[in-house]
Amino acid sequence: MSVPTAGQRHAGRPSALPAASGAGRASTSTLETVRDAAGHVTSQVRRTVLPSGLRIVTEQMAGARSASIGIWIGVGSRDETPTTHGASHFLEHLLFKGTDERSALDISITLDAVGGEFNAFTAKEYTCFHARVLGEDLPLAVDVLGDMITGSLLEQHDVDAERDVILDEIAMHEDDPDDVVQNLLAELAWGSGPLGRPIAGTTESIEAMTQGQILRFYRKHYRPENMVISVAGAVDHGEVVRAIRRHFSRHGFLDDAAAPHGPRTSNRRPRIRGREGRVSRPFEQVNVVAAVEGIARDDDRRFALGVLNTALGGGTSSRLFQEVREHRGLAYSVYSFASHYADSGLVGVAVGCLPDRLDEVLEVVRVELSRIAAHGITAEELARGKGQLIGGLVLGLEDSASRMMRLGKAELVYADVLGIDEVMARIEAVTLEDVQAVAHDVFSRPELLAVVGP
Repeated sequence: MSVPTAGQRHAGRPSALPAASGAGRASTSTLETVRDAAGHVTSQVRRTVLPSGLRIVTEQMAGARSASIGIWIGVGSRDETPTTHGASHFLEHLLFKGTDERSALDISITLDAVGGEFNAFTAKEYTCFHARVLGEDLPLAVDVLGDMITGSLLEQHDVDAERDVILDEIAMHEDDPDDVVQNLLAELAWGSGPLGRPIAGTTESIEAMTQGQILRFYRKHYRPENMVISVAGAVDHGEVVRAIRRHFSRHGFLDDAAAPHGPRTSNRRPRIRGREGRVSRPFEQVNVVAAVEGIARDDDRRFALGVLNTALGGGTSSRLFQEVREHRGLAYSVYSFASHYADSGLVGVAVGCLPDRLDEVLEVVRVELSRIAAHGITAEELARGKGQLIGGLVLGLEDSASRMMRLGKAELVYADVLGIDEVMARIEAVTLEDVQAVAHDVFSRPELLAVVGP
């Protein structure tokens, strides 16, 4: 794939989500058209809002043979109460268990027969069901996913059977050092609140959850106004919209008019205080994460933080990799990360090392964070960080699945899809002063320290 040489972001799109209109009427706009040097359209992003509030975003990719579709629901583990903890993830499993039209085996066979791939995942703020097929098989994928989303039976025997599967999955996570330390970090940051709880639930919450609770959770959150459908690849926007209206109309799912939900917001942002937590596990290594409160998803400084994160621990040329692994040989794995939510975020460093090297590793990490907080990064690191981010962005969008993921997540969590050229321009606009300002801000905040090991 070549880097787009020209792009246009159309001005016809309103800044606010449009309200639903009369029965049968839909609002459609073109968000972006990208052309190559010869003027040929290489991709086009279009968006339709149905009267039910369901949003459909597609990207037609010139030359693509595959098509990827994602059904994004604006519900995740942070929308759960203590009594429904794990319900989002439980539902993700149950929607594969069968409908009036298809058994669980039928669902698998239908897409396997055309070489399709399909799966789902649950996050703290959303759930996604996705499939990748040949372009000509996209209507089939829409049919299967529409049947699952609107017509799953959620029967008692399926709840009981899948409960055991999820309990096994929770036990598997408890055996994974990375999962244990990240769950501990979230608990340290947000306590027993929704963001602090593990996505899959706990053994106690899953064992206690009833079919009735799951059904009520489904009916409350699986609404068209709370959904985005993103499709990318060998697609025609009009045909996609018609297929979705046909296959998602089961059980009156699209009957009611509603305005689409906007991006998740919060008037009160959770504050993160410095804390330390240690969990004993019979692992060979110590897994440690040192983190601080980051920035929320809508903060414009996220581009500067992205460059900072890349320079700090985003690759083999990063400061932490060079200092911790290459120069001192203290650890095999070391990296930095920045996570963003609607009203909060974390910035941190994760390391796996031998137990007797923990103190030295922490000292090296803290020294590097202090240096960056005080002095920022160098011009060379800035250029390298920008190049790494832009290269990763472009190379990561060469297939229809990654394009679909970008569209769906952007529409759901931002209610806006930035063009690739626009994202690249925002990264290029980051200055040394921008990076130093965000580094000084975040790395002067109280430290969270999560340690898991023997």
